[in-house]
Amino acid sequence: MATEFRLREVPLLSRVGADRADALRTDVDAAAAGWADAALLRVDSRNQVLVADGRVVLGAAAAHADTPPPEAVFLGRIDGGRHVWAIRGALQAPESPDTEVEVVNLRSLGPVFDDTSSQLVSSALALLNWHDRARFSSVDGSPTKPARAGWSRINPVTGHEEFPRIDPAVICLVHDGGDRAVLARQGAWPERMFSLLAGFVEAGESFEVCVAREIREEIGLSVHDVRYLGSQPWPFPRSLMVGFHAVGDPSEEFSFNDGEIVEAAWFTRAEVRAALDAGDWSSASGSKLLLPGSISIARTIIESWAAID
Repeated sequence: MATEFRLREVPLLSRVGADRADALRTDVDAAAAGWADAALLRVDSRNQVLVADGRVVLGAAAAHADTPPPEAVFLGRIDGGRHVWAIRGALQAPESPDTEVEVVNLRSLGPVFDDTSSQLVSSALALLNWHDRARFSSVDGSPTKPARAGWSRINPVTGHEEFPRIDPAVICLVHDGGDRAVLARQGAWPERMFSLLAGFVEAGESFEVCVAREIREEIGLSVHDVRYLGSQPWPFPRSLMVGFHAVGDPSEEFSFNDGEIVEAAWFTRAEVRAALDAGDWSSASGSKLLLPGSISIARTIIESWAAID
């Protein structure tokens, strides 16, 4: 029987702080009517945003254009009804010269973001990245144009409509049902940097089957008692990470079959707790084990397992 545990908290990018107001995507006039007082989130070509005081910096939409430009995407409503849009473009500092701002990438934000900022930035990145890669129809290669306030693209000749593509991937903590868990390192990562095992879902495959296949392919272990934990959007460029835990046998030997993983080991709960206390990948800690930062569901899963008494 698998050790039962749940996520201690909602993963950072899964938190909700804004009203998605999806009904406005098909009510073009109502969405556009809010533009005059709307907030605008700018995302640059490197997927960076401006942050001040733990919140993403939002400018005035009306200062950018009189009406929503075709490439703008509608993110929802905040602060009792104010519309929020996003565009791809150069970052602009707040009007107040006293505001200290920082240019950051979502991967490095960690706990500095509030729930509203997390939702807005993850949604904006997912949509803008999709638009960058979906300018031509997947059916006949014809140019497409944005529709539904940025939530779809339409072939203006045939009327065929396409919606944002999401690539599901699984991420799994393998443990022995007791006090040990497997952590692994990809070849491109520096020494001491370890995380959970993950991989994309193949056509015709369930999440649970994908977990077993990926772990077998990457480190050669057979797992059972695959259990769902939670999920998190991962807009790099357009994934959804679906978290699990499963039981493996420490007596099985590791084999690195697909070339992605070059090192794996069983770590005790005490060792994992010590690594969590030391910080994360971005820290200057001398810990023999460095773990992912809080932006990733991997960190949430590891922390939840480590907290088991």
